[in-house]
Amino acid sequence: MADVAQLAGVSSQTVSRVSNGFPGVVDATRQQVLAAMKELGYRPNSAARALKSGEFRTLGVVLFNLSTTGNMRTLEAVASSAAHEGYATTLLPVAVPTQDGVRGAFTRLGELAVDGIIVIMEVHLLDAATVSLPPHAQVVVVDSNAGDRYCVVDTDQSGGSRAAVQHLLDLGHRTVWHVAGPEESFAAERRVDSWRSTLEAAGCEVPELLRGDWSAESGYRAGRRLAADPGCTAVFVANDQMAIGVLRALHERGRSVPGDVSVVGFDDLAESASLVPPLTTVRQDFAEVGRRCVDSVLRQIRSDEPERGTTLVPTRLVVRESTAPPPQ
Repeated sequence: MADVAQLAGVSSQTVSRVSNGFPGVVDATRQQVLAAMKELGYRPNSAARALKSGEFRTLGVVLFNLSTTGNMRTLEAVASSAAHEGYATTLLPVAVPTQDGVRGAFTRLGELAVDGIIVIMEVHLLDAATVSLPPHAQVVVVDSNAGDRYCVVDTDQSGGSRAAVQHLLDLGHRTVWHVAGPEESFAAERRVDSWRSTLEAAGCEVPELLRGDWSAESGYRAGRRLAADPGCTAVFVANDQMAIGVLRALHERGRSVPGDVSVVGFDDLAESASLVPPLTTVRQDFAEVGRRCVDSVLRQIRSDEPERGTTLVPTRLVVRESTAPPPQ
């Protein structure tokens, strides 16, 4: 820093202010300091700055499942929003979805230099009394019911599912079958509850629930069962990947979509508009979820006050060509 100050003809304090991004430095002087830094190959020492300021400008992200589209798109949005705010992200995947696995991840996070924590964990492990986040950490949880303990940001799962089921009923279908996600998933649980309550409110029979694991393969297995049922004319599938498997199973059985069976997904993958037929689906705004997570955790960091409660990000039904009135 002293070498940069000498080359730029300024004080070490001015170099410090420029390297830390503080205001109050004349632009010409700032450019002069930056040019000296570049010439000398100077890089500010982030560890030293953290020791001095108590800020690491890093957010820790705990993630249970790296394979699902929703989690990956949320992680991407979190990392992008954090970078926009000048923060790095440290990822700690939970390889084994057990209480011990979660506790181990939180323990490691407590040992790392992070200012706040974002937990993307759709399973019920946070309910366990033995699982707790590092003390004094500023925390945001994605897709959970822990709003009484932490700040939660979630997609409006119930509203999106209700819109999907109501769309099919409005087309004239007498009821709607459902291919749900895994039982331990909060998102799957909310979509199931909304599917069932929407049918009950309309006075419709509630068909047998089928479950998958979010994969196209599990959707295909469920789709084979649905394709064999001539009474099935409408299906709400809990994500687009499983819906792809359902479409394949119906096609192999010779059942036309949407002529014989209407299909609605959830997520609005980039590929969903290019399927045959293009898939009607519920769009989740993953970028907005990520932005709100980062905004919330930064508010907590800056105020040194935890937040509570749940924020829901709205969904939108995108109607394409996989839905139509039932066959006459």
